[in-house]
Amino acid sequence: MTLVHIIADIEQQDHAELTAIRQDIHAHPEMGLEEVRTAALVAAKLREWGVEVTEGVGGTGVVGVVRGTKPVGASNRSTAIGLRADMDALAIPEQTGLPYASKNPGVMHACGHDGHTTMLLGAAKYLSRNRDFAGTVNLIFQPAEEGRGGALAMLADKLFERFPCDAVYGLHNMPGYDQGKFAIRKGPMMAGGGKWSVIFRGTGGHGGATPHKATDVTIALAQYIMALQTVVSRNISPLETAVISVGSIHGGSNQSSNVMPSEVEVTGTMRHFNAETKDILDRRMTELAHAMAAANGCTAEVEMGWFATPLSNAEDQTDIAIAAAQTLVGAGNVTNAGQTTGGEDFAYMMEQRPGAFIFLGNGVTSADGKIHQVHTPHYNFNDAIIPTGAAYWVSVVQQELG
Repeated sequence: MTLVHIIADIEQQDHAELTAIRQDIHAHPEMGLEEVRTAALVAAKLREWGVEVTEGVGGTGVVGVVRGTKPVGASNRSTAIGLRADMDALAIPEQTGLPYASKNPGVMHACGHDGHTTMLLGAAKYLSRNRDFAGTVNLIFQPAEEGRGGALAMLADKLFERFPCDAVYGLHNMPGYDQGKFAIRKGPMMAGGGKWSVIFRGTGGHGGATPHKATDVTIALAQYIMALQTVVSRNISPLETAVISVGSIHGGSNQSSNVMPSEVEVTGTMRHFNAETKDILDRRMTELAHAMAAANGCTAEVEMGWFATPLSNAEDQTDIAIAAAQTLVGAGNVTNAGQTTGGEDFAYMMEQRPGAFIFLGNGVTSADGKIHQVHTPHYNFNDAIIPTGAAYWVSVVQQELG
């Protein structure tokens, strides 16, 4: 069956069911390592379609195995591959107004992982009834991509020892990019991502009567935030890329505005593309926190943690991904992606096995024609691209396993 016919087959036989699955997952989002309902749904569907299932990999991860019926021969590039999708949601209150909007207050699928999971389920269903390939496909449904260490948890649970893979592939939707088009690049494509927090501690005090007797943590905080702006501009080479952003500030109470807080916390994210830059960020951000605290008679507690290593696409696997996408939608609909400082913990799997990560255009999903980016309260995955994404996975299987 040609790939054009595969898309049509998925549209006709599976699209309605897959859309219902996607919207059900969207309505019941779960944070990383808490994807109990989602994982159970994934496992149940895989079993329904005759796929071998292992649950609890790396906590709430699920792996399905589909074995081809053809003998492995010289034409095989690999004997076993991994296709990976992420399942977790984000701590964002949904504002889409959709009939299937989140039923879990404060949590929503604002990054499209509901769609990623559904597209891989679509591929699983198709491959389960069309096993005319040589080798093994491991369908990896990963928990906790959004900073809670899901990839590392699966690897620590011996993912590739239990489910051997010669190569691994990942996919992410891209809002605003033309619906159904693909983008990828060889080599470094996504940044290493981290999260940081600093707690400044002082005495606190009466902001009206005796501010001079307090050690003011808010001054240390303000000076630290301004000092952070010099880390990239004066410590990182202008030819390198790095990002430091403040994401939250907590301290004091708006019910007691005359009270100087004894403690304030600031948190944020950081990005890099190489180990030297990472080391500079770790060192200078820590040094500045302690320096600003000491200058104001306070102390600082610093935590620096990295949730993703830089993602770099392997040359051979990128060629395979490009061929899989071009065969599906034509060469004109597969373009070269630019580097992005977005992070992706699938990179940890790609450090252990060669792989490729590709973007799939999500188009414009809002009725007003506005593009709502991922990690925003109005974002929604485009159900129209489910057959294309599922067929892409099938195309990768054909390229790799014949």
